[in-house]
Amino acid sequence: MIVIIAEKPSLARNIVAGIGEMKKKNGYYENSEYIVTWAFGHLFSLCNVEDYTGATENKKWTLSNLPCFPEKFKFKLKNGDDGKPDKGVIAQFETIKTLLNRNDVDKIVNAGDSDREGEIIIRLCVENALSSPKPFYRLWLPDQTPKTVKKALLEMKEESYYQNLANEGFSRTYIDWLYGVNLTRYASIKTGTLLRVGRVIVPIVKAIYDRDTEIENFKPEIYYALTSKAVTDGEEIELTSKYKFSKEDKRKAEICCERMNKLEAVVTDKKAKKEVLNAGKLYSLTKLQNFLGKKYKMPMEKSLAIAQKLYENGYISYPRTNSEYLATNEKGKIKEIISGVKELGYPIIFKDKKTIFDDGKIESHSALTPTYKIPQKNALSEEEFTVYSAILRRFVAVFCEEDCIVEKSELTVSLGGKEDYSLKGSIIVTAGWTKYDGADKKDKMLPNLNVGDKINVDFKPEEKQTQPPKHYTIETLNNYLKNPFKEDKAQADDNDEEDYKAIFKGLELGTEATRTGIIDNAKKSGYISLKKDVYRIEKGGRYLIEQLIDMDISMDKYKTSQLGQALKKVYRGEISILDSVKMAEDEIAEVFSKNPNEGSGFYGDKIGKCPLCGKEVVRGRYSYGCSGFSSGCEFRINFRILDARINLLQAQKLLSTGFTDSLKFKSKTGKDFDSKLKLDGGKIVFDFNNG
Repeated sequence: MIVIIAEKPSLARNIVAGIGEMKKKNGYYENSEYIVTWAFGHLFSLCNVEDYTGATENKKWTLSNLPCFPEKFKFKLKNGDDGKPDKGVIAQFETIKTLLNRNDVDKIVNAGDSDREGEIIIRLCVENALSSPKPFYRLWLPDQTPKTVKKALLEMKEESYYQNLANEGFSRTYIDWLYGVNLTRYASIKTGTLLRVGRVIVPIVKAIYDRDTEIENFKPEIYYALTSKAVTDGEEIELTSKYKFSKEDKRKAEICCERMNKLEAVVTDKKAKKEVLNAGKLYSLTKLQNFLGKKYKMPMEKSLAIAQKLYENGYISYPRTNSEYLATNEKGKIKEIISGVKELGYPIIFKDKKTIFDDGKIESHSALTPTYKIPQKNALSEEEFTVYSAILRRFVAVFCEEDCIVEKSELTVSLGGKEDYSLKGSIIVTAGWTKYDGADKKDKMLPNLNVGDKINVDFKPEEKQTQPPKHYTIETLNNYLKNPFKEDKAQADDNDEEDYKAIFKGLELGTEATRTGIIDNAKKSGYISLKKDVYRIEKGGRYLIEQLIDMDISMDKYKTSQLGQALKKVYRGEISILDSVKMAEDEIAEVFSKNPNEGSGFYGDKIGKCPLCGKEVVRGRYSYGCSGFSSGCEFRINFRILDARINLLQAQKLLSTGFTDSLKFKSKTGKDFDSKLKLDGGKIVFDFNNG
């Protein structure tokens, strides 16, 4: 007998559909050859700090058992949401344990989702349930259709083939636990406020914090552009000079325009050619979420949940993929899908091109595609249809029988031989795939001019204003996280070498499988918000980042990507799990080794005497306040005063000397100014004379 352990009940049902003729029993299915059972996602979780160090008084978090670096990481059955043992989890694990140890079972199959997480979920079940070793295999499913299940059952490899994937999965789990548990507790104890500190959540929140801070501090500047919008033969032709003038140089701009208007503008070159406009690539999860977020304002967690459901229903391939390419060994399957999609009336043909099939740009999973299983009419909700049709339409565009032909035109206009202007436009001659997926480029009609034609000019100074950076959107944040070190975020879609190198090297922040959940946790924690498709930092996010800065806890993209690169080295077998864990432990140990009196101090620390009542001033959650508050003393020093952060050293200096150092403030009207703070009786005021 062969026992197959699926990650979820839904996957178990799809495997049973692929096998056929199985009887439902209590917690599993069975026939004469197979037994199919399931987990509920994670049945096991890593043990907590107290499981290694012993219980603390009143079960409170304490610095006395931190940092915690287990010699051997331990797992235990997962508790329910109430923190108590989950009876359903216990019962299902006992079922798995009984089945694996049956005398007639001679083979075990890991049918976790086809990723790192799914790999270790089932391994943990087997390691904790099996009394003696048995042959162990892996069922790898790119989609959950019956045909794919049957085919995969005949092509299973031994579980050892996926050992490096499992090693990376365990490394990632251990490292995330080390950061999450140690630094969350440390920061929360120090501030008196629950702060969720994680290896990936912090750089995500910090990216949004940095961008919003940059926008808030942006000072627009007025400048003059030189623009001509004169009419020639009934058509307005817009020319913009490369020259710009500052606000103070308006008269110089006017004089320059006067000179330019005396020059002759002549068309010196005209080019026109027809060429094929390629469709966009097949979707990765990130690119799908970008599209849905931009066009439909669909949050990432919703688009992923819908894609996951479509996958579990057998309508699309595995959604958590970072690739926009297909594997060369999938050509037969793609031909079958094309045959099915053709029956819907789409004119598509198989195309064997490097821009579609490229093994060198696939890490674990190919791009998102529909499967041969087409949903029946009204089988999908409106939102499910939106997600499914996006994937289907992109597939149709890529394999469309008719090319999209555009006529591209370019005119070069010379102004007195001193400055050339290039006017570009294109017209769609043959729609091709754009009938189904739409063209990203907007068509611009060019005037009907030929070489030697003169055009009228009327340059004028046009007042413009420099623009601040834009807030992160679903698309731009996703692109940043995919490759946070890429300088040109608008790089052409057909030149993606840099992005794939970053993915394979481990430079990305988070993964396709985890990123959506981490961003959702940041929203639920009150660190960031998403309105329509625009992210903004929230009060809780500012507090998190600024407290970490004061505590000198650096978890920026550089350190996070260093660990990401280490995880990829584990996957490639270049370093061990222990090597990667040691890197994380060294970083965390450095935080705990710093002088606790530096930065912002610990919650409840005494920092000086109250100038009003003489009692101790202590560090609170959001300010340094008098311990005599309950007796009516309201003296406090806020952590932030007019955008200036008051750290522990400045607060201590204010209490001991009556003055802070000179600090940078921002008025309510947005004007920056420098000043010291001083004590005036029990009040804190600005000292401009000594600032």
